[in-house]
Order: sequence, then structure tokens, then C-alpha cells
Amino acid sequence: MQYRSLPKVPDLALSALGFGCLRLPTLHGEPARIDEPAAARLLHQAIEAGVSYVDTGWSYHAGESEPFVGRALRGGWRERVRLAAKLPVPAAGGEGEWERLLSERLERLGTDRLDFCLLQGLTRDRLGVAEGGLRVLERARALGRVGYLGFSFQGSGSEFQDLLDAYDWDLCQVPLNFLDGPQVGLEGLRQASARRVGVVAVEALRGGGLAKVPPVVAEAWLASGRSWSPAEWALRWALDQPGVVTVLSGMRSERHLRENLGASAGPLGAPDRERIEEVRRVYRTRRRIPCTSCGACQLLCTEQIQVSNILSLYNEALFESKADAVAEYRAAFLGPGLAADRCSACGLCEPACPKGIPIAAKLRDAQEYLTSA
Repeated sequence: MQYRSLPKVPDLALSALGFGCLRLPTLHGEPARIDEPAAARLLHQAIEAGVSYVDTGWSYHAGESEPFVGRALRGGWRERVRLAAKLPVPAAGGEGEWERLLSERLERLGTDRLDFCLLQGLTRDRLGVAEGGLRVLERARALGRVGYLGFSFQGSGSEFQDLLDAYDWDLCQVPLNFLDGPQVGLEGLRQASARRVGVVAVEALRGGGLAKVPPVVAEAWLASGRSWSPAEWALRWALDQPGVVTVLSGMRSERHLRENLGASAGPLGAPDRERIEEVRRVYRTRRRIPCTSCGACQLLCTEQIQVSNILSLYNEALFESKADAVAEYRAAFLGPGLAADRCSACGLCEPACPKGIPIAAKLRDAQEYLTSA
């Protein structure tokens, strides 16, 4: 395991691979039903292998991730990791509300301290609201309830630089993957480095989509002569980017854990970077919906539509085997009455999508494509 330090905290070593608690093993594919024995076993194995950064969020697994993490870290495991959690800026108001959100995170996680506290959903327009939250967090830090402060971000590079300037942050969490590059742009990564703000990378596997590859992409990877899995390639690329301290990955099986641990073993060479460019060219000959299965839309859906699962099947049909995707759609969605045509196009979910996907339109497309011959 590699260990890296935050620029402002050189004596704090964090594992290059972080354990993300957004995509844990579940029962029957239901996000709110975490398979706790399997998920806890994976988390413990990761910690035994040297993973020291554990990240969760208030909305993950329909709100069930935080309490699960709290239970899984009992019995001495909590003391072996640095725990990161998030306060949702859109849900906050005055300082009393910020204090409630912080206390709720601590209670749900069964701890008296967050090693890292990130403001989630921070935008330029919400900086005024965030000021009150930062005052609360600074007081909490003085009392030992919070360690280091950061923000998680899903917007554009120009806005990202404004947020970097707004406070003396310790870290930031941003999406980046080899197919799309850093969402904040290379200049955003450079600005973070210039301000000595550590970068925690998320979505390196693009919601798992870069781990499960079609034959044409698998052949492009194999041509490298490396034995790395597609997931290892994607994670190694993310770790190779400037300023990245830790790459978060959600893991649903021991195989995922083994692959991810292998990816944290060493740097890329020039031929490896050339191979990634070739694979990027292969991918860009096809078009995909950039859903990362974050679950934000599903929390707001009045029809309880499994949006990310349906869009994932649609991507599979477009990129891989339409016949297999259609069969699965009929069995899992059409048959039980859970198909995309339940969408009323109310529009409640779309503002919450960090990728700006026109969800209602894509669900209509998916329904038409997955029910056609």
C-alpha cells in the first residue's frame, strides 16, 4: 500500500486507496438493504491490508451507509482509520442547523470525532450559507469534534477555483476518470496543488462502468501485455494525476478489493499512459450516459424508479449485448411493473444529478430501446 500526505499536514499519512461506502454489497440489489456481514467483512479486510481512509455520506444507500459504518467500526476498528463524512450544504440554513447536521453525523456514525468533514454540494451561490457552517466547524475543531475540513464538488473548473479561494481548505473531493479526465479540469488540479489542498479522487471507475468492459476494450487493455484488470488501470490512472492523495473506490466483493489493492502498488510508466490514451480512443467511438449511480435522483423519485439500474442496462445494451440487457430488463423491471415508463417526467430528480443528465428523456429512450425487438 502506498501512503501519501496532505500538503498542509505532512505528518498525516493516508492510504492511496480509500474505502468508499457509496456502493456496498446489498441484498436483492436494493440500495437501502446493505448486506452487513459481507460489507463489514470487506471493510475489515481492507483495513487489515492497510486502507486507512474510510468515506461515507448522508445520502449513500438511501441514508443507511452512515449507521452501517458506525456499526462496522466498533470493536477497535474505528481507531485504525481516518473517517470522512459530509454535511449537505443544500439542507443547511443558520448555524443551529449546521450544528444539528454535524451532531447527527457523529451520532449516526457512533463516534465523537470526524477526522475529515466535507461540505457536500458546495457551489459559488451557496458560499454565503457555507460561511455559517465553517464557523460551526471551526468551533467543533477547537473542541476536537472535527479534524480537517474540505468540500466535495461536482461542478465546473471555473467555479472550483472560486471555491478554492473562499477558505483555507485541507482537502477537496472531486470526480476524475481517464475517460472524462478531471471534472474540474487539469487547471483545477493545478490550482489545488498551488493552494496546497489535497485531492481525494472519486468516480475513477465511472460508477463501475470502467471495470466491466466490452470485448473491444478488453482487447485494447490486453495488448499492453500487463495483467492488470480494467479496474486496476483506471485506479492507477487516477493515482497518477497531480495532487491526488487518495482515490476512493466502492467495493462489493473480495475480488474488487484485491484488484483495488493491486492498483495502489505503484506508478504508471510512459507506455502505460500511451495504452490508456489508446483505450480512451476506443471508448470515444461509442456514446454512453454518464450515470455514476450516486443515487441522488432515486432519493427524490416519487415513483421509486431504480434510475441508475435502468440507465446501466441501457448503457450495456448500447455498448455490449442488447439481447442480454433486454432479457434482464424484462425479468427485473417489466415483469414486476418497475419499468422506466413509470416516470411521470415531474422533473424533481434532474436538478440533483451531478452529471446534468436529462433523466426523464433518457428513461424514455431506455424504455423504447429495451422493449424493442
